[in-house]
Amino acid sequence: MSQTTTAQSRRERHKAELRADLLRAAHELIKEEGYEGLTIRSLAKRVGYAPMSVYSYFADKHAILLALAEDAFETLAQRMERDAPADPLAALRKVMDEYATFALENPNEYRTVFMSRDHANRAPREVAEVEEVEGKNPALRILLKRVQACIDAGIFKGDAHAISTLVWSFGHGAISLQITFPYYPFGEPRKYLEASMEVVLAGLMARQVDALVPPSERC
Repeated sequence: MSQTTTAQSRRERHKAELRADLLRAAHELIKEEGYEGLTIRSLAKRVGYAPMSVYSYFADKHAILLALAEDAFETLAQRMERDAPADPLAALRKVMDEYATFALENPNEYRTVFMSRDHANRAPREVAEVEEVEGKNPALRILLKRVQACIDAGIFKGDAHAISTLVWSFGHGAISLQITFPYYPFGEPRKYLEASMEVVLAGLMARQVDALVPPSERC
């Protein structure tokens, strides 16, 4: 390996380490202060960099959020896959349970990644970037895989994408309500979410679910 290649490799490794430091600091800021607490300036102050140095790694707050989302999806996917049951329906229940557990343990991060208005107010090019992250989402791929396994086993009937979307919609709605309205009498969080999960599973098992949109329109 030439000296030039070695130096380049060292620079790339150093840059990757600095980016990882910034992401760790961003996670900490989100957990402590929520979406509003995460700014380029606050992130730079947390790691001891000049704000302009942060721009070398992230163009703006939106770019940081995309990176945080990728991290969150990867962490969630690892939890979903760990010790997954062989039974298809039990494996799907684990996916839903891990999703809920992640949200309850990290409410500020969940709110930022899944409930932020930042993604809803982007220009078309930036929306495409969000869709690209969703397309690479390993947690979503696991959900689709688990739902397809349930279809193959005869537990569900219909379109895997549509069923997965309904499962996610129901879970996200229940979790978002708990985070947004903490004083509403939902009861014990785990019991409420488990009851919600059983309701949606029972409904999906009771009928065929057709495609919500044509495959060509899916991101």
